[in-house]
Amino acid sequence: MITNFIESYAKLIVSKPDEINVSTNNIDETFTEIIVKANSADIGKLIGKNGNMINALKTMANGCKAKNGVSYKIQVIAN
Repeated sequence: MITNFIESYAKLIVSKPDEINVSTNNIDETFTEIIVKANSADIGKLIGKNGNMINALKTMANGCKAKNGVSYKIQVIAN
């Protein structure tokens, strides 16, 4: 659920949406790492000024934590 949202949101704000790839790494039953891979030119757009964009995504992920009890960590990596 949260990965689909992050992928669609990321595709809206980058200039090369076809290069967005979102994957998950389940560490254990209460912690999941979400990895967003993007073009190196779009990394700044995903992070945003002072980290505002990535913090907004983290806030959404924390909202999902309240629903299903899983903590999320979001990483943005260049392709």
